[in-house]
Amino acid sequence: MDLKAVRKGQSLTVALSGELDHHSAAIIREEIDAILTDSRIKDLILDMKSVTFMDSSGLGVILGRYRIMARRGGAVKLKNVSASVDRVLKMAGVYALVKRVGTGA
Repeated sequence: MDLKAVRKGQSLTVALSGELDHHSAAIIREEIDAILTDSRIKDLILDMKSVTFMDSSGLGVILGRYRIMARRGGAVKLKNVSASVDRVLKMAGVYALVKRVGTGA
């Protein structure tokens, strides 16, 4: 799992690629959280275009970042979600908390 983060104003876009599973979740969580220490970031956009697989650990990454952003009055948005990842997100009820944006959603 790799990530590329780009900050633009109050938005942070994190492009993820590979498998978001129990092997990679802790590293991804730590890398995103290190950037989110800047409380001026109000929108976290996770670009899921290149995520090939996601398990419950990946859900934990998304929901944990949702809690961080909600505490500061911000939001988490998911972009370019593949059909297979979309199924996992729907079954888990994640879309009740985070919004899909962009293509593939």
